Amino acid sequence: MIGGGISGLSAAYRLTQLSPGAAVELFEAGDRLGGVLHTHRDGGLLIERGADSFLNKNPCAFDLCQEIGLADQLIPTNEGQRRAFLLCRGALYPVPDGFVVYRPQRLGPILQSPILSWWGKLRLLSERWVPRLPGIHRADFDESAASFAIRRLGRETFERLVQPLLAGIYTADPYQLSVAATIPEAIEAVREFGSLRRAALRAGDPENAESSGARYASFLSLRGGLVQLIQALAGQLDASCCHLNAPVRALRQVENHSWLIEQDDGTRRGPFQGIVIALPAPRVVPLVSQLDARLGELLARIPYASSAVVSLVFRRDQIGADISGFGVVIPSVEGRQIVAASFSSNKFSGRAPEGQVLVRVFLGGALHPKLLQLPDDQLCEVARAELSEVLHIRGHPLSTDMIRWHEKMPQYHVGHVKLVGEIEAQIERWQGLELAGNAYHGVGISQCIQSGENAARRIVQVGL
Repeated sequence: MIGGGISGLSAAYRLTQLSPGAAVELFEAGDRLGGVLHTHRDGGLLIERGADSFLNKNPCAFDLCQEIGLADQLIPTNEGQRRAFLLCRGALYPVPDGFVVYRPQRLGPILQSPILSWWGKLRLLSERWVPRLPGIHRADFDESAASFAIRRLGRETFERLVQPLLAGIYTADPYQLSVAATIPEAIEAVREFGSLRRAALRAGDPENAESSGARYASFLSLRGGLVQLIQALAGQLDASCCHLNAPVRALRQVENHSWLIEQDDGTRRGPFQGIVIALPAPRVVPLVSQLDARLGELLARIPYASSAVVSLVFRRDQIGADISGFGVVIPSVEGRQIVAASFSSNKFSGRAPEGQVLVRVFLGGALHPKLLQLPDDQLCEVARAELSEVLHIRGHPLSTDMIRWHEKMPQYHVGHVKLVGEIEAQIERWQGLELAGNAYHGVGISQCIQSGENAARRIVQVGL
């Protein structure tokens, strides 16, 4: 395994289960395992510097936690807080119940919300009569999230609802983000039923469709933070085979389709019957380009965004706004520099001492890349100042924590599905070489685990 994040660890663990006699070695360039899953404890605070939960729609993370003995550590979101806010013309409003990114499952809450003007609501109501685009029935159909949403739901719904919700997931430019790669079920709904609204009606009583609270109930975390998942996976491996501070600079295939790797210090390891590279695509490119220039060129087409997470702690009585929810997303049309804020201590129990609120503020991404050029203190001040205006906060935070994530979020641009297909076809030429990670089939924790496990299965199938 090259890469000790959740994808690489999942691949390594699954290999030990599928082939118990195999010797599995893992090489991680950094000084810890986990990648962007990074839990930090500070007194009574539990701060997730990366992802803080996983969505159980894809069961891979849940099933893995059950399998490795973490079932009793799984915790749901706090029931009384299951909603999110959206900033609209400087004020906070709940995201309308039943609006899930592109899909207006329930019209009643949307029509009652002040987020959209009456013209915007009328335009949204007309979605069922918007014609299908020519070519949508092709298997390779794709378009940008912005063009899809504006055409079907109207510009105001896109700007006020769709764009901020997408940014909270993908930190992406919606004018480049691929619908086929991110929410293919939206294309399928239009393809099959002619409109998103007709698809919701066919699914059953629209007023009893998926609500925001029901969706947020599907998020799970671990009592002691997601580091527990990393520690439990690492505990399943032979400690002597997990190499930290061990960056790999070269791969070479030798006789019988086996592989050698060369570390930065010149140490050669192997031969190995199979290699799984579980790194961000920009770090895979120099490793594979020397083997296959075409594969390197394809991987280089996957762009990445960088971001920062600033965690701020306040006394609850410092906050003047209603924050009885999981967080707030900020539409670009509001002209703010922050993308979103997550109220971590509302979302899960045990994240902050009684009477304190832990808020994680997200900055950068594809929409605000220049912010990441600021020094740490200025970036923290942007987060504090903007959050204080949005939430009517008085005074300064009790504590501040910040981390930068450089080129960690892949951008699924239009054509991503086709590009990944070409990458996978190209790598099939190399027996025993596999790729895993969030660059290909999803950015969530469950998708990363699935990616690693699938890579392990393919390695075993070719004769590990």
